[in-house]
Amino acid sequence: MTAHPVQLTPETAIPMQAPHTLAGQTGNVPLTRVSLAYIDQRFNLYLRFGEPARMLQLDRWRRCAVFLPASVFCRVRWQANDYGTTRWQLMVMQACTPLDAVQRIPGVQPGARLLLHVEGEKRIRATLATIDAIESLGIAAIDASPAYWRTLGNRLAARLPLPEYTAERHAAWLAGRELQ
Repeated sequence: MTAHPVQLTPETAIPMQAPHTLAGQTGNVPLTRVSLAYIDQRFNLYLRFGEPARMLQLDRWRRCAVFLPASVFCRVRWQANDYGTTRWQLMVMQACTPLDAVQRIPGVQPGARLLLHVEGEKRIRATLATIDAIESLGIAAIDASPAYWRTLGNRLAARLPLPEYTAERHAAWLAGRELQ
């Protein structure tokens, strides 16, 4: 018996659906789960920005944010002990599909594309001020260019002046995205 290749025509092809229409079909969409937690005066793992498709309350202290592929989000980790802050960490990440290359990040399942990783109080305060500046332009931080987050991380690591995210830079990013 010979197998005949199936030819897809526009009538038989599976239509591409927008991510927001797939949000209710959790079995069909690869989701990224992000752990969040809060213990008063000791530990705070929270989202600075991002639009989860769903938020699950696990118990009094723990939650789980669920993101669709290509969603951009920022998670901040703050830890303290009896003597003060012991760790500050900020990560801007992008949720991926199973076919994308991802980094394994604790508390992010199955992983995400890491756009920005910042440690330390001074650098995090500078990054939070940059995020506030982006939002003051009327641009949602989730819509900012992924290349900008990478550049920001490189400048922070090299201790160079931080690049400004302008409306012109955002317009160029949107125009380039439309051409792809």
